[in-house]
Amino acid sequence: MLRPRVAWILPVLYLLIGGALIGAVGTAPVDRAATDQLPAGADSTEVARLLEDFPTGDSQVAVVLYSAERALTPAEQATLGGSFARAAGGGTAPLQAAEDQTALVGVIPMPSNDAAQLSDDVEDLRAAVRRDLPDGVRAEVTGPAAIQGDLAQVFEGADVTLLMVTASVVAVLLIITYRSPVLWLVPLLVVGIADRLASVAATHALAGLGVAFDQSTTGILSVLVFGAGTDYALLLISRYRDELHRTPSRPEAMSRAWRRTSEAVLASAATVVVALLTLLLSAFPSTRGLGLACAIGVVIAALAVLVVLPLALVVFPRWIFWPRRPQVGTPTLSEGRSFWRRVGDAVAHRPVLSAAAGIAVLAVLASGMVGIRSGLSEADQFIDTPESIAAAGRLAESFPAGSADPAVVLTRDDVAAVTRAAQSADGVASVRPVGEHDGRTRLDVVLDHAPGTPQAREDVTSLRSALGDFPDTLVGGTDAEDVDTDAATRDDRTLVLPLILVVVLLALGLLLRSLVAPVVLVLTVVATYAAALGAGWVISSTVFGFDRIDVGVPLQAFLFLVALGVDYNIFLVARAAEEAEEHGAREGMLRALASTGGVITSAGILLAAVFAVLGVLPLVVLAQLGIVICVGVLLDTLLVRTVLVPAIAVRMGDRFWWPRRQATRSSQPAAR
Repeated sequence: MLRPRVAWILPVLYLLIGGALIGAVGTAPVDRAATDQLPAGADSTEVARLLEDFPTGDSQVAVVLYSAERALTPAEQATLGGSFARAAGGGTAPLQAAEDQTALVGVIPMPSNDAAQLSDDVEDLRAAVRRDLPDGVRAEVTGPAAIQGDLAQVFEGADVTLLMVTASVVAVLLIITYRSPVLWLVPLLVVGIADRLASVAATHALAGLGVAFDQSTTGILSVLVFGAGTDYALLLISRYRDELHRTPSRPEAMSRAWRRTSEAVLASAATVVVALLTLLLSAFPSTRGLGLACAIGVVIAALAVLVVLPLALVVFPRWIFWPRRPQVGTPTLSEGRSFWRRVGDAVAHRPVLSAAAGIAVLAVLASGMVGIRSGLSEADQFIDTPESIAAAGRLAESFPAGSADPAVVLTRDDVAAVTRAAQSADGVASVRPVGEHDGRTRLDVVLDHAPGTPQAREDVTSLRSALGDFPDTLVGGTDAEDVDTDAATRDDRTLVLPLILVVVLLALGLLLRSLVAPVVLVLTVVATYAAALGAGWVISSTVFGFDRIDVGVPLQAFLFLVALGVDYNIFLVARAAEEAEEHGAREGMLRALASTGGVITSAGILLAAVFAVLGVLPLVVLAQLGIVICVGVLLDTLLVRTVLVPAIAVRMGDRFWWPRRQATRSSQPAAR
């Protein structure tokens, strides 16, 4: 370990070089394709890809709706038709009038799929169609392009907002944790720079490798880096403080703390990284990008905490812990009668009752999973209803519900026969050809039900069944994409979830050199996930009024809860294994709880708050993900790691560590 007088060199270089890279390079721009969030190999994905090659570039269309509370006069309809033609730049079909003459609708192809450009184009179109409107007439823009444009607006400035809120939450919780007006600045600065470096490195790596990512990727990455990085920092600083009670030398204290902490941090980070990389097996390009980006972020966070933070801390004398400066000779947490030692003693006194109570709580919360309804429609994605969604509802009052977002059929087969077959399908209101390219004809199929509803998905299934005899015909569009996404998401869960559990099981087995403890810990992680998902759904549906949960939330919540739950498993059980070598299994677990209970609780509350920050973005899926992870992390830290696991370990005694043998065996029998 470097001496304090030269230890400052690396932290200063980290600050200067990191800041220069962040300022000079910046994050890579998002290069969004229409298929980034669609499952590879699905019919709807192929339709979206082929539509990009059509001459009009109309893979995205905007629907313009003129409406009034009264019937529009012929003169007004003529005026609006001219206004619409000018806004569209010519070359579009004329406006279509509703039967009651209270509304007119027209479709305009949009030239770009880029999210930011699409948002600007939609706003320009809205301004254009609202010029010189007759009195009492309202002009709105909806359709797939408008919905995507409104979605893009959600993320305008979101990275800065999310970063500022996350950093503020972390700062407040670090101040509360350390109860020091100075100490919190050091880990916050180290992790904050690591977060920005992770965003730069991850986005450029994804861009260079051609892996898709979107605006939400950097937001989730930032939350994860702050959460994991501060967790690792809390563990290191806690151990450093303990060692300062034993030695007057700060470098020596940090050297001991680093040796005893690095194995746990590296094991935790490696497990999280491998678990995140299992997302590379996902059918969704954007999910693969999220997994790779977050894996890069965790590596950078761990390196920053293990390499830069120790040197940054050694530079400062003990006064940095003021007003709770550690003094040589005073008892450490594991030696004293702290709150968490008293909790451990209470659990050890009645381990069976404690374990049963913990399991009962998790079971009750997990029962909430029974009522889960999955599958968010586009209308349900937004917490605040944007114009595109409100206009779609008004459109459905005067036209067939599916007019705002028709299904798309691309065919090389006989067009007349395909049209007749499509018209015969249940739930189809109308079929019309709208273009041709490279031997393929595009048909827009208006469905009877509103886009995004379960009935519309049934209409798509019926349409595909009716066209099943045509070998060169594909059905796409938003509702078809929803059907394919649901199927691919189920396949992802079936493949990825078991792999994550295997990764965690192997990592714990290698770290603890035990067979029983890893199995017990993984079972508690799975139980925590089930309880978090059940409780999260109840909170989402009753408190926030969300009717459904996004299909991607269970997989992502599982990944983050299991991967991050490994942190707390490793923090507790690695320390217990170390203490058990000298004090035996029972006393080792109680000493580990005494020394790490505060760290795990602080880290858990901090991580839960950080993920709750996702709710600052007005998207239902991120709010739901934040709720589930927040609940899961709190359960993990306040119940599972502090009550359930210690109770099971105390009850099992040395059998918990089998086949690992401790150097000193506890003279006390396993508790009953």
